Amino acid sequence: MQSRKAQISMSVGTIVTIVLLMTTLILGLVLVRNIFGTATKVIDLSDAQLTEEVNKLFGEDKGVVVYPATRRIEIKQEEINGFGIGIQNLIGTGNDTFSYEVIVSDLDVQQKCGINGDEISRWIVTGRAENNIPIVSGSKSTQRVLLDIPAGSPLCTFRLRVNVNSNKGTYGTEFMDIIIKPR
Repeated sequence: MQSRKAQISMSVGTIVTIVLLMTTLILGLVLVRNIFGTATKVIDLSDAQLTEEVNKLFGEDKGVVVYPATRRIEIKQEEINGFGIGIQNLIGTGNDTFSYEVIVSDLDVQQKCGINGDEISRWIVTGRAENNIPIVSGSKSTQRVLLDIPAGSPLCTFRLRVNVNSNKGTYGTEFMDIIIKPR
């Protein structure tokens, strides 16, 4: 009789332990998903947070970087989101000025998306281009590019290119793939 009681007690204890472990596992997965799910939305980052994320991407010889490092963002229709641009002055001549421009670089965007590059350029609501950005030698500057994807826009993928120039000429280039998702 005592052996049966011990078996039932052990079974109940095992079941309770398994339920607690599964609950902890599920809560941990939800927490990780929330942390990584919001980390790539540039619109939600403060300027300091964006600068910190961009600075993590610079290497010794990288003059231009984009955030997120995957070089790919998903934006839903009727949503505003974007990406960050980092420029590091590696020229080393003191106070240099930089400029950048974001352009549509997909040659077949008309075939893929059914719209032309000029229409996509109008979706860039902030940070399409900037001139005369002063950056001291060895320092960095962070910029934000925001896109507002209108309702009814085609569900497709296209590429934007960031061309950076310095007062000395062409400086660097990076790209970002934009994936439009349904609302």
